Amino acid sequence: MTLMSRRAALLGAAALGSAGLTRPAFAAGSVTAAIYPGAWEEAFREHVAPVLKRQFQIDLEMQGLFAVDQVAKFAASRGAPPFDCFVLDPGPRITAIDRGQFERIDINKLANKAQIPAGMADEWGVATGAQVVGIAYNPKKLPRPTGWDDLLKDPWVSKLGLTGFGTTFGTVSLIELAKVFGGSETNVEPVFTELKKVLGKVAAVGTPAAMPGLFQQGQCDIMYTNTQTVTTLKDRGVDIEFVAPKTGAVSFITTLHIAKGSTNIDNAYKYIDAAISAPVQKALSEAPYFFVPVNRGVALGAGLPMRSLDEMSRFVTHDWAKINPLRAGWIDRFNREMAK
Repeated sequence: MTLMSRRAALLGAAALGSAGLTRPAFAAGSVTAAIYPGAWEEAFREHVAPVLKRQFQIDLEMQGLFAVDQVAKFAASRGAPPFDCFVLDPGPRITAIDRGQFERIDINKLANKAQIPAGMADEWGVATGAQVVGIAYNPKKLPRPTGWDDLLKDPWVSKLGLTGFGTTFGTVSLIELAKVFGGSETNVEPVFTELKKVLGKVAAVGTPAAMPGLFQQGQCDIMYTNTQTVTTLKDRGVDIEFVAPKTGAVSFITTLHIAKGSTNIDNAYKYIDAAISAPVQKALSEAPYFFVPVNRGVALGAGLPMRSLDEMSRFVTHDWAKINPLRAGWIDRFNREMAK
């Protein structure tokens, strides 16, 4: 495997405007990391921050920002980085590389480098979590689907929770659905054509963040999502199973990066090292977070369609350098044509 919502973007932009662009001053023994709001921020506060403090006497300060907002906030900072580290999915990562927003990383400065599989670290970033995407369904209400096209067939389509291109998992799922009907990772016209045919039957159309709740409430019984969401819901007692489509599950990794111009580079390396260490990765892989670990020393949890990280090399991946220029248009079009 190579290393690699509209609503979320608007909310993030509003937060950016209210928060300002200046970075607060912290003690010398600190590092500031941008982090995804919600489960990621909670998980890193609970498991990464204590290790960083205990092992390196470094305080972790976090700024809750979605990926597109991290890239935008750095661009607006005009050479005064608002944080020391990014956390990004493949699409925003490519954008940030193109804009020169990262320092190059020397992997030899990481004590845990040997525990990171090949392809999960490069000169720009280091993996901190893997994502596996496929189909989730309620086995008590529906037969097991086998492929992406089943989503648009009876009996599944009338129970489908549909979401757009606003997240990485949504984008790759809709690309894979488009491929079934003759499309590609740069041509999703077939998915719009096919969705329009069945839109009146679809159980729910909503934001990515709303889908787990709709599934838990029984307003939809099948959706495309990642294994982390499936395991989290199952841990809550929800009847849900993950299916790797017959064309293959999709995989991508979330990476940590050092911000260009950071004055805390040594501390940033220690932050990354703590995040990828076996104890932290193990803790993140357990309830209630269920991250897919990237450290070879951590066993993969139940419910994943692989038993080792090496198996992910067989999963479907995408070229985000090609997807990025088209994605904003896809998001706008989905919101116009598919919202009910």
